[in-house]
Amino acid sequence: MPETKPERLSGVAETLLIPLYMRALESQRPDALIRDEKAVALVTQSGLDFSQVRQIRMPELLNVMRNLFTREFDRYARDFIGRYPEAVVVHIGCGLDSRFDRVAARDTYVEWYDLDLPDVIALRRELLGEAGGRYHLLACSVLEDVWLDAVKGHSPRPCLLLAETVFVYFTEAQVRSLVLKLRDHVPGAELVFDGWRPFEVWLGNRYLAGSLYAGLMRWSLWRGQELEGWGSGIHLLDEWGFFDRPEPRLDRFRWMALLFRLFKPMRIFHFQLGEAAG
Repeated sequence: MPETKPERLSGVAETLLIPLYMRALESQRPDALIRDEKAVALVTQSGLDFSQVRQIRMPELLNVMRNLFTREFDRYARDFIGRYPEAVVVHIGCGLDSRFDRVAARDTYVEWYDLDLPDVIALRRELLGEAGGRYHLLACSVLEDVWLDAVKGHSPRPCLLLAETVFVYFTEAQVRSLVLKLRDHVPGAELVFDGWRPFEVWLGNRYLAGSLYAGLMRWSLWRGQELEGWGSGIHLLDEWGFFDRPEPRLDRFRWMALLFRLFKPMRIFHFQLGEAAG
């Protein structure tokens, strides 16, 4: 199928093509960290234009790190659903990811929401089909309030909020406002997101300087504990880094492990936002 660029995607929205492409490549490896057959189909059959993505140099370490991020977010989701079989899960900035199929499609009681900008959700509907049953689509910015009504309608069911490589595209003021809003409107919810240090944001923008994705990354933080100072009830439960646990695909890069443990770059943070009512 000839490649056709989806003109309704631009700026941050178009960055969804990067992880989609990387998941597809990873899924075809015999030692794949994740399996995402829908990503493979979208890259090979959808007609989406990946020419800009293919121009980005993707060394092995970058590929491993990107897909480890995705695998860990899947793990956080499975763990939460294991603890709370009637959970509500909101995948913020879902793009064209099929996380629901990977981690929750067989769980009878989970209510799952994929949330992204209207043009992304329109493309998702076109390529992946409509919502139905326990699976829902929310077409809006996470910075808007409208989607919160759908989630609050399931109260007091436990709620998990996943934001994989989303907050880095916002300002600190936007992230702070969102976190406080979630604490107040979905008390007791757990939030999982990845955070980048200032140097990493600078380096990421520099790395993408020759592409259409240049200069889009904005928010950074030094430590996850910074968020606890934003307001009462915000508690860091745990965090994850690339060399925290053994991973065969990182064996050839183990010389970097000490640096990663000292400087803790690009971590995944797991928070609880307030206390659940009752």
